[in-house]
Amino acid sequence: MSLRILITNDDGVDAPGIAVMAEIAAAISDDVWIVAPDGNQSGAGHRFTFGRELSFEKLGPRRFAVTGGSPADCVVAGMTHILGDRPADLVLSGVNAGQNLGDIVNCSGTAAGAREGVLQGALGIAMSQSMDYDVSHKPDWSNATRFGAEVVEAIIATHNGDDVFYNVNFPYCDTKEVVGLTAVAHQRFSRSPIRYYPSDNDGRFFMAIPETPLPLDPAADFEVLRRGNAITVTPFALQQTHQAALRRLGSISLKRP
Repeated sequence: MSLRILITNDDGVDAPGIAVMAEIAAAISDDVWIVAPDGNQSGAGHRFTFGRELSFEKLGPRRFAVTGGSPADCVVAGMTHILGDRPADLVLSGVNAGQNLGDIVNCSGTAAGAREGVLQGALGIAMSQSMDYDVSHKPDWSNATRFGAEVVEAIIATHNGDDVFYNVNFPYCDTKEVVGLTAVAHQRFSRSPIRYYPSDNDGRFFMAIPETPLPLDPAADFEVLRRGNAITVTPFALQQTHQAALRRLGSISLKRP
């Protein structure tokens, strides 16, 4: 029986990156489904649409768009309804146009798609193609296309039922310059990179990432991807309880009158 794969993204069902992900999935399995937002949901994080009706449209064989839905909504709809009695074994989220690194993963809809895949019982992998925004705002998908299936298969081979989702970033370089796959920790920034950014329109503003907080760890995902021409992969744990803090809190006793 073929591996059943569910694809989602946060750039929208018609985004070029989801077509790249479909190519990657097709090299692994002939049982591939797409359930993705009908429009851009970048930065949606792990938002669910509660209290408002959603709908989905069938666009073609095993290809669906969820109207107004987030990536997490799409994964839930796919895993618990659209795919019927057999949910996906693997959820692939992306390929995102632009890197998802460091603490930015916390607000990434791409990462949330993979995370919700794991919460629904599948293996979850988020994939992003990095860009140099000073050069172009159009991604070159060559590295994702060339190495994507091999990276997925490598992760599947090493996965041991761990309670994690995987975050993969492809470097911005020529395919011949890619040095391999490197497992790295994510960059914890000294502060949140998301800031108030003024608009040219009076009284309006944006949420933006105008600069990268420093310093950066040379061994973490941000710098390894930027300087090393390596494909980076980071496992993110779903069990987020900080054990040392838990033990310290366990010693607390309240004063009683």
